[in-house]
Amino acid sequence: MYRNVFITTGIMSVWLLFSCSPKKTPPNPPVPVNLFTVKAQPVVYYDRYQATTVALSQVNLLPQVPGYITGIFFKEGSHVKKGEQLYEIDKRLYEANYKAAEDNLKVAKGNMTQAQQDADRYAYLNSKDAVAKQTYDHAVIALDNAKNQVQSAEQAVKTAATNLTYSVITAPFDGTIGFSMVKLGDFVNAGQTVLNTVSTDDPMAIDFLINEKQLPHFEVLSENKYKAFDSLFTLIMPDNSFYTETGKISIIDRAVDPQTGSIRVRLVFPNEKYTLRPGMSCIVRVRNQDSTPQLFVPNKAIVEQMGEFFVYVARDTTVADSSTKKHEDGPKGSFMIADQVKVQPGATIGPNIIIKGGIKEGDRIVVDGVQTLHNGSKINPFDKSTIDKKGKAGGNQSE
Repeated sequence: MYRNVFITTGIMSVWLLFSCSPKKTPPNPPVPVNLFTVKAQPVVYYDRYQATTVALSQVNLLPQVPGYITGIFFKEGSHVKKGEQLYEIDKRLYEANYKAAEDNLKVAKGNMTQAQQDADRYAYLNSKDAVAKQTYDHAVIALDNAKNQVQSAEQAVKTAATNLTYSVITAPFDGTIGFSMVKLGDFVNAGQTVLNTVSTDDPMAIDFLINEKQLPHFEVLSENKYKAFDSLFTLIMPDNSFYTETGKISIIDRAVDPQTGSIRVRLVFPNEKYTLRPGMSCIVRVRNQDSTPQLFVPNKAIVEQMGEFFVYVARDTTVADSSTKKHEDGPKGSFMIADQVKVQPGATIGPNIIIKGGIKEGDRIVVDGVQTLHNGSKINPFDKSTIDKKGKAGGNQSE
């Protein structure tokens, strides 16, 4: 009886031993993918920069004399000419002051004439010793005082005339005027109350930032060495339409921001129709002047990881090349793997993107199925080049 128990127990132990041994995991099948053969081709593209429209000149209109607004002579939001009358402050007080200053000047000139005559008379008598020396000295002093009073009166006339002129506010330059901050009858304080704002509108400035590494290139562009390209600087409006005029570099800022490593560049664009207004958000397109053939790949081939960009390059390999000695899946001999390669992307051109480094011409990269791949994954490729029959890299613009 005990012998049968031992035999049964032994059989069960052997069965449990074999049943619990790990089963061999079947190998992952190759991932079906499409490939793109990288080629270098000449291509026209544009670098893009976020930009803001800026008036070349802008001024807040402030009154130079206090008083009540008695006249507004413009249409808000309209174009005004230099010297055009915009506002009027109550003139009556300043006209009265000017008239009084002129009258005081006449009196002062009369007093000076009288003092001159007295001084001349006493000078003659003094030469004959016919008048006291003190009397002559007083006459000379009175003449000097009269002359000073005339000068003071003349200055008072100039001040009164200036204040009278300041009671009329005119446009400082050609430009567009905004909404009025005051209405008829409002009291304004000199140098404090903002009446309105006027800004130049033709031409219009466009400001954007570039990296300090791009500064030498823009210095060359500012020297107009690419005059043959009339579309070197173009503008995309906020509604994604193209601005009809082209621009040119006006100013490159004097210094690089040490915190951001960027520097401001200013373009100027003609604005005859006043389409551009200060403060608009636009996109500046700078036509790339590099005529060297460029490498490009489809956008969908790019994988981003932690701010870095990669593509999967198809590599031919063999069983002997692999670190695994035994391969039981797929045909014996050679097969393909996906090799993850870090790349440096450039400008986007339609569905494609220029690659500045990391791959070379002739490489075959994975364009479909990249989501299921990792470095070293086996792939089953189907060669599908996305280059069009004309051999162009997705067109000639970055749209």
